Amino acid sequence: MSAPVSRRSLLKTGAGLVLASAANPAAAQAAAGKASGALVRPARPLVLGHRGCCALRPEHTLASYAKAIADGADFIEPDLVATSDGVLIARHENNVAETTDVATRPEFAARKTTKTIDGHTITGWFTEDFTLAEIKSLRARERLVNMRAESHGYDGQFQIVSFDEIVDFVAAQAATLGRPIGLIPELKHSTYYRRIGLPLEQAFLNSISRSGYLATTPVIVQSFELANLVALRQQITGRPNIQLMQLVGAPHESPADLAAANDPRRWGDLLTPAGLAQIASYADWLAPPTRMLIPLDADGRLARPTGLTAAAHHAGLLVGTWTFRPENAFLPAEWRNGAASGARNEAGSLGEIGCYLAEGIDGFFTDDPAIGRAAVRGASRS
Repeated sequence: MSAPVSRRSLLKTGAGLVLASAANPAAAQAAAGKASGALVRPARPLVLGHRGCCALRPEHTLASYAKAIADGADFIEPDLVATSDGVLIARHENNVAETTDVATRPEFAARKTTKTIDGHTITGWFTEDFTLAEIKSLRARERLVNMRAESHGYDGQFQIVSFDEIVDFVAAQAATLGRPIGLIPELKHSTYYRRIGLPLEQAFLNSISRSGYLATTPVIVQSFELANLVALRQQITGRPNIQLMQLVGAPHESPADLAAANDPRRWGDLLTPAGLAQIASYADWLAPPTRMLIPLDADGRLARPTGLTAAAHHAGLLVGTWTFRPENAFLPAEWRNGAASGARNEAGSLGEIGCYLAEGIDGFFTDDPAIGRAAVRGASRS
């Protein structure tokens, strides 16, 4: 996932959002998503493997997804972008400079370019300038520096995979383990891709249509845009296994599709009671960043909840959040230990997740699903 605003800034601040709860506790507990018509809140919060298990394996590789599944993820997340020949592949961004070895490949040096995507000027190598065959020649690498040594140990070992390959892999894993494994794909930069003639939505629907596994397994489709989810709501009629998740950026920023259409609304306008009701008319889930549910105070400690969780439940939306990471650098001050900023801190991550589970979230993205699963078990025992 990637919002128009820096995720790092959202994680550090609460983006200034404080909402008064629009729901009483009983209503919040009874709420069910309205868009699909028959949603109920899950019996326990869903563990969503963020890019697989990217705390321990290079993101969006089969190794990352395999580790997430082995560690108990309910869903694994492929972020979807397109190649020049219209194939959906899994990368966090269409710029693959940080997550592959493309910069070391002299045959692709001339492909480096600068583009404007969702209002941001970015320099790198972009998936839409490569065929699938060319993408397959690249190898994945860990994105974060000075942390995640275990993941870095796998740099250069794994290829980039297509959405269809991921679906087949997850289907095989589900058959082997004897349990359903959901997929929670994110459609990245939909307005941008539509403008350059590579619309993601039809390619995604084509994958749904040709997959027996996707006909029955739980699927949640995410986007930071609105129009594509509104359109998909009509196109997935008759597919009760598919839900839609509205990702949320900073209140002062605008969704890319609204900005492109000169619509003045910003995310903050969509988080009012009226805005949440509108989202509930097409989406099943609302998924803001963690700090928009429980922000940090001036000392970097968790502050009072904003009320957004209860307000979304009152509107009939399930509530997810992104993203829990197990390193000190990403934790609230009270959950860090005395180790280095990039050090792994499982106990701190468990504690942080527990605070959000107590707020009543229905699911959460985590870079380390084993920690997420342990947190859910701990919450169910308390």
